[in-house]
Parts: sequence; structure tokens; C-alpha cells
Amino acid sequence: MTPTGCFIGGEWRDTDRRFPVTDPATGQTLAEVADAGPADALAALDAAVAAQDAWAATPPRERAAVLRRAHDGLVSRGEEFALLITREMGKPLAESRAEVGYAADFLQWFAEESVRISGEYRVSPGGDFRIVTARQPVGPCLLVSPWNFPLAMITRKVGPALAAGCTALLKPAEDTPLSCLLLVQVLADAGVPAGVVNALPTSRPAPLVERLLADPRLRKLSFTGSTEVGRLLLAQASGNVLRTSMELGGNAPFLVFADADLNAAVDGAVLAKLRNGGQSCVAANRFLVEEPVAEEFAGRLAERMKRVRLGPGTDPASELGPLINARQRRRVAGLVDDAVAHGARVLAGGHAEGPFYPATVLTGVPAEARIHQEEIFGPVAPVTPFAGEDAALALANATPYGLVVYLYTGSLARALRVSERLEAGMVGVNRGLVSNAAAPFGGIKQSGLGREGGFEGIGEYVSTKYLALDTAP
Repeated sequence: MTPTGCFIGGEWRDTDRRFPVTDPATGQTLAEVADAGPADALAALDAAVAAQDAWAATPPRERAAVLRRAHDGLVSRGEEFALLITREMGKPLAESRAEVGYAADFLQWFAEESVRISGEYRVSPGGDFRIVTARQPVGPCLLVSPWNFPLAMITRKVGPALAAGCTALLKPAEDTPLSCLLLVQVLADAGVPAGVVNALPTSRPAPLVERLLADPRLRKLSFTGSTEVGRLLLAQASGNVLRTSMELGGNAPFLVFADADLNAAVDGAVLAKLRNGGQSCVAANRFLVEEPVAEEFAGRLAERMKRVRLGPGTDPASELGPLINARQRRRVAGLVDDAVAHGARVLAGGHAEGPFYPATVLTGVPAEARIHQEEIFGPVAPVTPFAGEDAALALANATPYGLVVYLYTGSLARALRVSERLEAGMVGVNRGLVSNAAAPFGGIKQSGLGREGGFEGIGEYVSTKYLALDTAP
């Protein structure tokens, strides 16, 4: 029942070409999906432009009602979405169910926020006129989402876009377009008018996106993906000075101080490392542990990781599904092999098993190993000791990325002191999960621009207009 076409101007359309979507656990083809090209993209942009003024003029309460109905529709089909996510992305069903709930939260949150887009009225410093500001939708938006959270990363973008009064073109990842296409059907069923939401699955994203970014009618780009691709898109978006939101790569440190509750730290480490099989921009990448407890922490973590059950996501006993594709498996294996070649010891895992890579713990990883510098995007935990706060901060901040840091300590003063000096957009204090629809998600440095979620999220889709009103007699 999942749609497999392009959705343009309120209609499902086929294309001359199609491409396969496969189950990463079995290699089985799940569906053949329409392969949109630049001409389809321009047709979708035509539809979005035609619908923009009417949607922007729709009362906020009505936009909120549409999003709330979409939320309810998504929740009512939650098990269908969860199975679809597992089949096309590979994560265990329990995690897919959690993603459905997380995705639905964004629709509910921004339904509530749509009626709270406010402006200001104030007296000028000289008292001779009034300063009035209004926040208006930026216009048609291109929303480019990744494969690792194929549903939630769409709702995190389309929720605020629709709430703000913007029309949208959705470009899902080639590996996982089906969740996006089913969501589009739910949005249409909820009453989103024709042309307000359009979907463009494609196996040829570069020419399609480049053509859209060159069109002056497009006014906004939101992208979640690698920093490398983000840089290219920023360059292309500069031609028309597009509003951009970039949620890019990470190299998250997981700091454990000697005064931390080690049981809680290990629990948090497993969550922060293995959620989504480690295939997440907020996955813990470098485990930095104070010297007095480093060996004990590594041993406890290794014992936990050894017990993690591999298997297809559809198996209820599975705790760790396959990596998304063979390319990613080779990349993770290469990082581990490089670390071992530099002298690292493997305490758990360390070798691919068919389409799966087991939960892995490394110690004794030297600073020059690639695994310290690159985003792993897999279930591998390198543990490195440090001596004191200054050393911990130097190691944590020694990266061009700045998305999230996890920090475990028994001292509130240390938590505040260290958090203020960490170069990151988010800090998880004594918890291994930071993502929430009500919180601003995003990073600094080469981890991105802008914020998604929270009160701040809708601000990415509105522009401020200032009116100077003369009040002189």
C-alpha cells in the first residue's frame, strides 16, 4: 500500500525510470520507485510556487489542524510505518517504533507552534515613530533528508515549514524513500492542499537538487547529511542567496569523569553508541574516560557490547540490525583495521558478520588513528583515557565538528563548568539521549547552521519584516 511515485501538485506520478529499494538485512528488493529528474523537480517547484500564497494566507489555526490530523494519521498507522522503516533501513522494530513516536512529536509540536508566530510593537528610542515587526513565511522550501531516520528527519523539517506557511519539496534519501512517500500520503489525507507538499524520490540527487537551487523561485534549503555534501550545497545555494539550514556531521565525545556513576555511564554509553546501530550524527564517537576509571569502564562496556544480539530488524530478539549497505560496512571495517594497525586492542567485536557489524570496543587507540578524526557511523566505541578537566576539554574540542557532547559526572559544578567550555551545540549531562521535539537540535563549527525543533525550529522558515510607523502629530 506504500506509494512509489513522485507526488507533484497533489497527484502521484510515474517517471520513465525507476530504481530499486532493498532490505539491507536480506538484499531483497522491496519496491521499484519513481526516479525523478530535473524536469520533475521543476514541475514540483511550479506546483509549490502556485500554492504558496494561498497556503501562507491560510489561518494559523487551520494549518495547525491539518498538522494535528497528520499527527493522528501517523500514530494510527504507527505499526505500518515501523515495519516499513525496519525493512528499508534495517534498524530493530523497537527502534523503528520509537522513531515513529519521535516523528509524530514534531507534527504535534509544530501544530502547536503555528499559532504562536509573533511579532513586536515598540516605541522608537526618540519616541517619534513606532517599530512594528512581523514574521512571514520564507516561501517554497527544498527539504533534503538522510537515510538513517527516514521518517523523523522529514517531519522535523516539513512540520515547521507547513506551520510557518511555506510550501515544500521533499527529497528523501535514495536508500530509504518509502517512509517519506507514505508520510506524504498521510499529509494529503490530513488535508494538505495540492502543491503544498511535493515529493521527489531519485537515484540521481545531484542534478535534481542543483537545478532547483539555481531557480530563483526557491527560497529555502534545509539539508541533513554529511559535512562534505553540505559544503557543496552551501556553495550552490549562494548563487541565489538562499536561506539555509544545515544539520551536518559530528564527532561526538563521551566524557566520563572519575566521580561519575559508572553503571549509569555504561548504560548511557550503550544508548549513545548503539542507537540506530551507531548510524547517527549524534552517536558517541570518542569515549574519553578519566584515568582512574578508564580500564574499569572499558571492561564493563565491552562485556555489555558482547551481549548485544545481531540480527534482522524484523526479528524481535534483534538488538542490532545491519549497516545500511556494503559501502558503509567496508568503511567501518576500515576504520577498525586502521586503529588495530596503529596498535589498538579489540575488547569486543571487531569483524563484520555478513551484512552486520557487531558492537565493538577498542582501547589503546593512538591519536593519529583515523577513527579519532572521522565520524564512524557504526557500532564501534574507541576508549581513550585522560588526566583532568583541561585534558578532557582539549581532547573533546580537538575536532572541526561541534554537534553534541555527552558528559558524565557526579558534580553539578563540574557539569556546568565543563559544559560552558565545550565547543558543541548540545550537551547531554548524565544522559545518553538529547533529541526531543521540544528542544533545539543543531551544532556549531562544521556541524551545521541553524536549529531544528524547539521554539527555535519554526524561526528557520520565517523572515522578519519591519514597519516604521510615523506617529508625529
